[in-house]
Amino acid sequence: MIQTIRGFRDILPEDTPLWQAIESCASKLFENFGFKEIRIPIMEKTELFARSIGETTDIVEKEMYTFPDRKGDKLTLRPEATASVVRAFIQHSMGASDSVQKLYTIGPMFRRERPQKGRYRQFYQINAEVFGIASPYIDAQLILILNELFKRLGLSELEAHINSLGCKECRPNFQKELLTFLQDKKEQLCENCLRRMDKNPLRTLDCKVPDCREALKDAPSTLNHLCSGCQDHFETVKSVLTEQGVDFIVDKTLVRGLDYYSKTTFEILTTALGAQSAVAGGGRYDALIKELGGDETYGIGFAIGLDRLAEIVAQMINSNAQEDAKAQTSKAHFLELMHSNSPDIFIIPLGDKAIRLAYMWTSALNIAGIKTETDYSGRSLKSLMKRADKLNAQYVLIAGDKEIEDNALVLRNMGTKEQYFVTTDNPVEQVETLLNRV
Repeated sequence: MIQTIRGFRDILPEDTPLWQAIESCASKLFENFGFKEIRIPIMEKTELFARSIGETTDIVEKEMYTFPDRKGDKLTLRPEATASVVRAFIQHSMGASDSVQKLYTIGPMFRRERPQKGRYRQFYQINAEVFGIASPYIDAQLILILNELFKRLGLSELEAHINSLGCKECRPNFQKELLTFLQDKKEQLCENCLRRMDKNPLRTLDCKVPDCREALKDAPSTLNHLCSGCQDHFETVKSVLTEQGVDFIVDKTLVRGLDYYSKTTFEILTTALGAQSAVAGGGRYDALIKELGGDETYGIGFAIGLDRLAEIVAQMINSNAQEDAKAQTSKAHFLELMHSNSPDIFIIPLGDKAIRLAYMWTSALNIAGIKTETDYSGRSLKSLMKRADKLNAQYVLIAGDKEIEDNALVLRNMGTKEQYFVTTDNPVEQVETLLNRV
């Protein structure tokens, strides 16, 4: 009898409804925040992953399924999705129509790792990527989205870890100090760390060998070497998360396993399957688009391990038999039909104070189920009205310094041109009432 390859598996009909519910819940939440689905091929040219992930990473050196085709070209089954989404963004000039692009994709990835609980050689990920936004508010919002998704799935025992890896301006000083530190620890490091420390010393901090982790516990921190721009960026991320009630731990050891990350990196960890392990993670990759042949464009994203997430949700449902009815209600909610991608409201902030308030209101309205977008660029009212019209927003909420001072925000129906006034006291509740969402 022919059976599946080791590390691969079938997801049987009794399991797929839960998977579909999780995917639908994620899709609906993403689309409320303005993301659109992209579907990418499972096979790419090997060069794409070697250049983006990094030739000295475990993924490229040991784990990729790579083979030559009949013409001798080297092809690879995708080990992660970000590089492919970036390749599609560049190849199809997606930034030409709108410099801000929010994309998500769900599908299988392939790595030749040692199979273990919650980890397979063909595994599934939910990915979200944002291009064209430099603001730290989008960093915080992606962490908020993960936090909200897991809340909607009824998960607990979760812990967000965040760090900043700096940028090309401040990282060299850190790497120099780290290399000096590593030279003194050579006798305690594994062969992989010794081989990588000269090419990319940052990779040593991601080593999972216990002896290496012990040797590196007092290694220098990137946080002590951030330039003023990176420091301000990270402080804003932390302050916004705190203001929104998202719990997090600043983890100086968090570097992620891919070379393309810079500035903010983050992981969501859980102990639901035993030992603490990551169920989601991501960060900024502002240099990656240019590295792969595109224009200089800001980028940030995250990936969720769907196999592991499905196990955790199933375990949560099965361990609460008395809440079966509630679990069924949640599943029905996950499977609601997805709405269109056009935002209900586009918030136009005019001024620095307005930008921060617009971010907070946008997040609250999206969580309330009212698809809302805003803009952090500080552009003029005229240009932002054009963008709202291009996005087919039903309403715009104009929040300038004068409107905030007068406590009278203007909510305009883009179709009928009717205008309403909303105070800054509780704009979310007022907008819900005006849109008949309560």
